[in-house]
Amino acid sequence: MSAYRSNGGLEKPHKTRYYAAKVDPDFDEKARKVLGTYKEVKKLKKEFKKKKKVDRVILSCDEKTGIQAIENKYPDVMPTEGKYPMMARDYEYIRHGTLSLFACIDLITGKVYHKVFEKGRSREFIEIIKEIVSDYQDTKIVATLDNHKIHTSEETNKYISTLGKGKLKFVFTPKHASWLNIIESFISKMSRGFLKAIRVKSIMELKNRIDQYINLLNEEPVVFVWKYKVEGEDRIPGGIEI
Repeated sequence: MSAYRSNGGLEKPHKTRYYAAKVDPDFDEKARKVLGTYKEVKKLKKEFKKKKKVDRVILSCDEKTGIQAIENKYPDVMPTEGKYPMMARDYEYIRHGTLSLFACIDLITGKVYHKVFEKGRSREFIEIIKEIVSDYQDTKIVATLDNHKIHTSEETNKYISTLGKGKLKFVFTPKHASWLNIIESFISKMSRGFLKAIRVKSIMELKNRIDQYINLLNEEPVVFVWKYKVEGEDRIPGGIEI
């Protein structure tokens, strides 16, 4: 039995391990483009360190929709020595609506661009792109994104066409592989460490808190790094083919 287990047998059949299905027929090609873009970031960082400017910037963009503005129905009970070892919170709450966060990280400087709206449409996505274009007027922009329809909508493409050839380039992750987008790590950390426990009395308070959180991060930007090595380009990270 021990030999069977050591060879990858069913030693934990009662547990579930999640995986990402590899469904895009062009997965390897698209993944190489994304990972190649991250590889380019390393070169641009060195250039930026020497010259304090680069001829192009690389960003990672995504949106988090459905962020709930939740208020406690009953007050939290603060920790008390010998009585409550941790904060206690009642399970009932009051909903005030939802917001959508649009964010892009400059992978060279770590600066986070963001906008918060009540809706998550193409026009809202275009607003954050406009801000980035305004900040990098004399610089080409490359952005990694997932395959959300607002990134390729007619409205979005119409706006991009006004920028001039080569000004803005999108590099898309394979379908069902948005985990290849670096900003997913940022949004995941923000969700677990900030949004999950936040309680507010209005949708505007939630917006202000999100703005404050990201503005505070931008005071000391953290440069996100994709650590997977792609030198060989023969081993592409991916899920399980089905």
